[in-house]
Amino acid sequence: MSGDVARAGGVTARYRETDEERLLEFERGIDGDEDESPPTATAVVAQNREGYAMLKVRPTADGDELERYYGFDMALDHAAELLGVPVTGLPVPEAAGDMGM
Repeated sequence: MSGDVARAGGVTARYRETDEERLLEFERGIDGDEDESPPTATAVVAQNREGYAMLKVRPTADGDELERYYGFDMALDHAAELLGVPVTGLPVPEAAGDMGM
């Protein structure tokens, strides 16, 4: 498992960067690398590449912003709510551990 992917309790988290943003994408319902079934729920925490702006929570990477948060813990709580899992069950890849203000 690379530092950009983490899995726990049926949730897969992937961290990636685009030209504009850092994205932490969550999918619930994915079991293992070979499973190609669609996820049952998704959530994304996004922040600008410089890492100083508020975190945005979206249903998907290109979806409409649902809410903004200063703290990573609050953004994760909202993501967990969208996924229908406890926040303590969310895996966070090492590369995403410094997100937030």
